[in-house]
Order: sequence, then C-alpha cells, then structure tokens
Amino acid sequence: MSDPAAITTPVQPANSKARFADYLELTKPRLSLLSVLTTLVGYFAARPAWSAREFFSLLLGTAACAGGVAALNQWMESDTDARMIRTADRPLPSGKIATGSAFVLGWLLCIGGLAVLFRLGGPLVVDPAAKFHVPVERLSALFALLTIVAYLACYTPAKRWSRWSVELGAVAGAFPPLIGWAAAAKDVGALGWILFGVLFFWQLPHFMAIAWTHRHDYGRVNFPMLPVRDTEGGRVARWAFVNTLALVAVSALPVVLGLAGNGYLIVTLLLGAWFVVRAAAFRRFNGRDAAARKLFLASILWLPLQLGALVADRLLNR
Repeated sequence: MSDPAAITTPVQPANSKARFADYLELTKPRLSLLSVLTTLVGYFAARPAWSAREFFSLLLGTAACAGGVAALNQWMESDTDARMIRTADRPLPSGKIATGSAFVLGWLLCIGGLAVLFRLGGPLVVDPAAKFHVPVERLSALFALLTIVAYLACYTPAKRWSRWSVELGAVAGAFPPLIGWAAAAKDVGALGWILFGVLFFWQLPHFMAIAWTHRHDYGRVNFPMLPVRDTEGGRVARWAFVNTLALVAVSALPVVLGLAGNGYLIVTLLLGAWFVVRAAAFRRFNGRDAAARKLFLASILWLPLQLGALVADRLLNR
C-alpha cells in the first residue's frame, strides 16, 4: 500500500496550456488502437470486395468512437483516477486538461464517429409504410452505438458498485469485430458472433491478470471487483482459467462450422495450449503475482496471433 496522501489527492486545476499530446493521451490511443484493429479483423474476416471509401470510413469512424469513449470514461472517473497510483498522472486528475474540455471532446468524437459509420450505408431511404427495423447498411453504426452505451452507461458506473463490472466491460469490448463484420458483409453471420465471443472471453483472463496486479490500487477507491474482494486470489485465478478454456473452445468453432481450415485449427490448438498453461500457473498460490504478469503478457501476444491466423486462413481460402 502507498502513503495515505495518495488516497485523498484531488483533481488538480486545469493547465491553460494543454498540449496536443495531452489530448491524444485522453483518447487512450493504445486501447483505441485495439478497438480499431479488432474492427478490421471482423472486416477482413468477412472477405469484402475492396473499397477504399468503405475501409477508410470504417477506420475513421471506429477510431473516433473509441477515442471519444475513452475521453468520456476518464471524465466520469476523474475522481477515482486521482486516487490511484497508476492513473493519477492522466490528463484530468493531473490538471493537464479541463474536465469540460474532455466532456466536449469525447462527445464530439463519439457523434462524429457514429455519423461516419452511419454514412457507410449510403443515403438513408425512409419507407413510411415499413415496420421499424435497423437497415443492414446501418448495422456498423448500431454496433458502435451499443459499444458506447455499454461502456459508458453500464461498465463505467458499475465499477463503483458491482462485482460483475469486468464482465460488463467485456461485452462492450467485444462489439468492435461486429462493427467491422457488418460493414463488410452487411449482415451478422455466425463468424461475426464467434469473433464477439473470442473478444469477450479473451478480456476476462487478460483483465483478471491486470486487476490482480493492481488490486491494491483498485481497493484504494473501493471498486468491488473480484480481485479486490478475493484477497487470496483463488477465485480470481479460477475464473481466469475457466474463461481461458471457454476462449479456446470458441476459437475452434470456425473449424467446426466449416468457416476455417485445418491450418487455423493447428494454430488454435498450439496457442490455446500455451494460454491454458499460463492460466493454470496463475492458479498456484505460490508465485501468483509473477504468474499474473506472465498471463497478462501471454494474453497480449495470443490475441494478434490468433486473430491474424483466422484472417489469413479466410483470405487465403476464399
């Protein structure tokens, strides 16, 4: 635990000379990049005919929404960020950017990103006689909107009161592949939902490893997540292990459904075995902190390798 001063550190007054780098940091570029890349995985897994307009619109719209959500998330959590060591130097608690500026920037990015994704379907044609439905051309914008709502209206506030906040966050983080799939396929196929499942289950061992490493920081602001409540880590590690097994099973579904070939299956089994070994090591009481860090690193490497193998298989076997 750190010194008590860290517990009551207030949000600092805003600096009138905020830099571009501070605003960029407000959009959490690494996390936003992950959203963009997993969106593109969904897009290319659908094997679209190449369209530069569609591709770059998808890229721009997703990046704007992801950056806007990150800014609004930090606006909502500036008080707790100021009291945690790992987040105290973020742009809002450190006073680099005014909270009002973050609020305006966040919504401008979200609204602008949604508008770009909405326009992916071309001009809107309204049939007054038709029943209410979401045109397939607008599904990308719908999934982006669901991401924003799930992250800001469910996950962010739930961190303060619910044990299940991590799982709610995993739902929000699993939508990007569907944004990309819908942009390419103009529907939601089985593989799109499988990618949703892969991202959902991947986030749970990934975040359990992070949250266990920083459990004292989360405990400092009384977030009731499992790694804070489970002081010995047994339930945390078990939950990470169970979801790793589910992740490997879901990752193999494209082969079972005839949507990917045997080469992809071999990669899935090898990567899955490695990931399961790392999750199993996390279950041992002795050395749990070190195992958490190794599990986190394994999750970071597993995701691009697994998704890259799927996209390669889909594109090479058109």
